[in-house]
Amino acid sequence: MSGLVTGDAVVLGLQPARLPSRALAVLIDLVAVWAAYLLITLGLAVATASLDEAAVMAVSVASFLLVLVGAPIAVETLSHGRSLGKLACGLRVVRDDGGPIRFRHALVRGAMGVVEIMMTFGVVALVASLVSERGRRLGDVFAGTLVVRERIPAARVLAVPPPPPWLVGRFTGVDLSAVPEALWLEVRQYLTRARELDPVVGRRLAERLADELVARTGTPPPAGVPADAFLAGMVAERQARDARRAFAPAGAGVVPGAVPPAPVPAASVVDPPVSPASPVVASPAASPVAAPPVGGASVEPGARATGFAPPA
Repeated sequence: MSGLVTGDAVVLGLQPARLPSRALAVLIDLVAVWAAYLLITLGLAVATASLDEAAVMAVSVASFLLVLVGAPIAVETLSHGRSLGKLACGLRVVRDDGGPIRFRHALVRGAMGVVEIMMTFGVVALVASLVSERGRRLGDVFAGTLVVRERIPAARVLAVPPPPPWLVGRFTGVDLSAVPEALWLEVRQYLTRARELDPVVGRRLAERLADELVARTGTPPPAGVPADAFLAGMVAERQARDARRAFAPAGAGVVPGAVPPAPVPAASVVDPPVSPASPVVASPAASPVAAPPVGGASVEPGARATGFAPPA
């Protein structure tokens, strides 16, 4: 990896392209450019058959400059450093600070490419790439550019082996906030590659990592538990906490087991209490309508109307 430093003092880890991939990209570009140049030359030869020799020579020189020099410069400028060959090989031309190239960078690279690639059949570019620390040819040196690998194969991710079943849940109350991420990374790398290490070296490494975890958490491993099992249990607890934090539903701050408050019923209309001294005022809408007496029966004053009429 090449540590390029940007203007904001940020170190970029870019991987410079190696000579075989660059040579293959240049070969693809040359085949495409020369094929286009031959087709255009045949077309111009037919179109300029009636012109004199000077005009034909001028058209030939113009087509050479436009196709073999101008076309690669235009392609790299418009695609920000990705020609046809570089696109096929997963390469890109960038500036020394990691930014995209512009027209002036592509112009210098294209002009120098005519000399060190076309005129010398790539010998000068080959020697310069072998001598340079980052594999740059003369065009890259003068333009201030670098060819880097854009498609880097992803590293194989190995799963951390689970802890023994009798250690699951033993470290629930351990405070893991003081453990740095670098230490967790070392522990995970050790657990994923423990089988590839020498037994003696692996045991010493596990004991060292376990001592660092104990110093950070203040929790020693249970009696009789080996260091690698202790590390696996701590990593499993960290992963379980991260999973609970990531997939916790909204409102997860409610204490588990707490009884939710009972819902408040809707407000109901309650008749105010009536004191014996206060008169009762009957509302016309609320008082029942008394049925008329049947058979000439009279209703006693002060009697409450029930709506029931005795039989005649």
